[in-house]
Amino acid sequence: MSGLLRRHRDFRLLWCGETAGKFGAAVTTVTLPLVAVTTLRADPFAVGLLSASSWLPWLLIGLPVGVWVDRLRRRPLMVGSAAASLLLFTAVPVLARSGALDLGLLTTVALLTGAAAVLFQTAYSAYLPTLLTPDDQAEGNAKLHGSASAAQIAGQGAGGLLAQLAGAVNGLLANAATFLVALLCLLGIRHREPRPTTPARARRSLGAEIAEGLRLVAGDRWLRSLTLFGATSNLALMGYQSLLTVFLVREVGLAPGAVGGLLALAGTGGIAGALAVRRTAARLGTARAMLLYELAVPATALLIPLTTRGPGTLLFVVGGFGVSAGVVAGNILKVGFQQRYCPPPLLGRLVASSAFLNYGTLPLGALLGGALGSALGVRTALWITTAGVPLAALILLCSPVRTVRDLPARPTDRTTDRTATAQPAGSSS
Repeated sequence: MSGLLRRHRDFRLLWCGETAGKFGAAVTTVTLPLVAVTTLRADPFAVGLLSASSWLPWLLIGLPVGVWVDRLRRRPLMVGSAAASLLLFTAVPVLARSGALDLGLLTTVALLTGAAAVLFQTAYSAYLPTLLTPDDQAEGNAKLHGSASAAQIAGQGAGGLLAQLAGAVNGLLANAATFLVALLCLLGIRHREPRPTTPARARRSLGAEIAEGLRLVAGDRWLRSLTLFGATSNLALMGYQSLLTVFLVREVGLAPGAVGGLLALAGTGGIAGALAVRRTAARLGTARAMLLYELAVPATALLIPLTTRGPGTLLFVVGGFGVSAGVVAGNILKVGFQQRYCPPPLLGRLVASSAFLNYGTLPLGALLGGALGSALGVRTALWITTAGVPLAALILLCSPVRTVRDLPARPTDRTTDRTATAQPAGSSS
């Protein structure tokens, strides 16, 4: 057991709970579309709409959630969101057994669990720096992202297997169980985070605090560049990912178990990226490592539309491996940068504001993928959307990331525009 896991009980609980939740979420990425495709006979656009519903809450409530996270303690928010997800995923098999499940109800569950995920992810991203010292944060982020990738691999494989053996609907019970584990782990954490530093009487309106978070992202050239890249990249990523289940089942002709297995093998790239990123960043610098993992490595996505049955499935594995490695490594670098760079009282709003713009394109990407699949055919739509993955990283080549070896540790006068502020009201620069 590594040093951080050995000496930090509360981090172990957070790590176990987060890993369990990621496992369940990975099961859902396989079983939820399979429910729509195999049980409800949905077409590609309807499957895209279902995927979009999981991410739409980032557009609807992402910004106010960032303010709430900065105003309140983060762990109770995480507990509440885990409990809500547990109840919602348990409800799907109950509805199916009663004959009441249809595409509308399934989409509603996706929308509500997506809202719970917005609350959990924003609170979790702002909670970790209160739990770990700055010296431990890089190791903690790498462990959390690495285990999340491993959980995704296992969850996708298990999701396909459960769907084949017990039915796609019953596979969602595994996700409900993982949220129970996450809930128990969060309740077991002894660390009590400090109360928010800003007293209630000094708080401004919700709109004013949302605007402050948006100005922070828009007014800083580093945050602005990374957010614009993330939004464009996610549009392409979700565009092709929303088509994968339909593509592998109907175009390639694979059984649900094989679909889960292929997704799991492709997901091993996430573990490779998490294991390699710290060493790569130490050797090349964090900025150069980001260019490597966000531009060069994900170019393998172009192999995915070439997938055929039999040996041709290796093209899918290699393509997905590169994308997973690049996404996970890039996320580790970005999260570590944000935690070091942003003033702690604004971290929740920074996470929410950048996620609003980054994740806000995910439902658009899902709808775009579904529309292209219905209009042009699934394989043609995959060519278009996978090409967008490496092309999105060209934004980084036109940003300050290209000009330095390492991402900065704190804002300077040159990183912000004169017309915007990157400081909370009343603070000194």
